[in-house]
Amino acid sequence: MTKKELVQSIKIKQSYLCVGLDSDIDKLPKGFSKNAQGVIDFNKAIIDATADYCVSYKINTAFYEAQGVKGWQALEETLAHIPRTHFSIADAKRGDIGNTSAQYAKTFFEVLPFDAITVAPYMGKDSIEPFLAYANKCSIVLGLTSNEGSKNFEQQKLATGQFLYESVIEQVASWGTADQIMFVVGATKAHEFESIRKIIPAHFILVPGVGAQGGSLEEVTKYGKNKEIGLLVNASRAIIFASSENDFAEKAALAAKQYAQEMKSLLI
Repeated sequence: MTKKELVQSIKIKQSYLCVGLDSDIDKLPKGFSKNAQGVIDFNKAIIDATADYCVSYKINTAFYEAQGVKGWQALEETLAHIPRTHFSIADAKRGDIGNTSAQYAKTFFEVLPFDAITVAPYMGKDSIEPFLAYANKCSIVLGLTSNEGSKNFEQQKLATGQFLYESVIEQVASWGTADQIMFVVGATKAHEFESIRKIIPAHFILVPGVGAQGGSLEEVTKYGKNKEIGLLVNASRAIIFASSENDFAEKAALAAKQYAQEMKSLLI
């Protein structure tokens, strides 16, 4: 799915919800085996239950890599079950010297045909360029994250007067187009969206932190949307683990529907 197709899907559904498949084996509902097959079965049920209400799915690869070879198989089967009408994101946070990043890009854009991957910009332009070489794929660059540790580096003031995250976003945006590059900005930093939008008025922003982490959907939308809406708001635990009982799929659908309805109301 291209950015243009994503924008069209958002406009049709009036939803910019991304469901995060952070499928922790230890949190699987009753009745699921605590192994890779259990994750596959759970993910398929969640996708089937929520597809009408979201436009994207984000697979956090850490929860699959931790299971070894069988975890990778679970990742592949989960990705294959995501409808092509939905934007698929590998939340892998890759980024390394050029030839290594080229292999990461091949992994997540060819071997595993994701539409996008999250990448870390710390090592600079040559660590991101291999991802940008793929047509109709998106690199989602860490901008301002919602974790406490973002104060250590991202929120440090530079001699120029900018915060480090502002300099990163500004520089990375110049390396490609708004069709190729998106940014991660945590929902708990909602008031910073206004200044970030001045730097990247046309780019999409992937927003984690709404739901279990306490971010405000209303504030994110108010300060973060642009003329194309330009937001993908991710909710993981609040949706996929809305229930630990046999009604987990129904509760997940209800949670996703509630997010979608709130999003529609905020776009009026």
